Amino acid sequence: MAEMDSTPSSSTVSRTVLLVLRVLTFVFLLISLIIIAVNKGTEDTTVGPLQIKFNDIHAYRYMLSTIVIGFVYNLLQMALSIFTVVSGNRVLSGDVGYLFDFFGDKIISYFLISGSAAGFGVSYDVQSFLKSQELPFNSFFGKAYASASLLLIGFLFTAIASVFTSFTLPKRA
Repeated sequence: MAEMDSTPSSSTVSRTVLLVLRVLTFVFLLISLIIIAVNKGTEDTTVGPLQIKFNDIHAYRYMLSTIVIGFVYNLLQMALSIFTVVSGNRVLSGDVGYLFDFFGDKIISYFLISGSAAGFGVSYDVQSFLKSQELPFNSFFGKAYASASLLLIGFLFTAIASVFTSFTLPKRA
């Protein structure tokens, strides 16, 4: 009597890995979104307290926008991935679905890395300037760095997902 092979197919493993990557991206983007959205700081000055919020700095608004765009795309992809893993069928059939996954992951990963870079860059520049004015806002910029770091990790997971989606692209002769 022949033994049955109980190992999952490579396409099932690939779909499951994609779903895990999307869940991880979702978690990191959600935490990054919460941290940057509630970030504010106060420093005492000779003329009274000075308060700064994330939306006072345009680069943080851009960073928040990239997080939201990535978050919405990732929610859509998670829903599509869950459907595919559970049912075994793709919502977007044919080449269109694979191309959507591949190019969507590429474009969103570029958005995420640009948002992270903007967050890191403005945090460094503005914090350096304010330190020279003896207004360090250490807690505010620490949270901004944390949010940019989590966004960077979200980018890494999306970039890895784009590698997996590239394996599924239709082969052209």
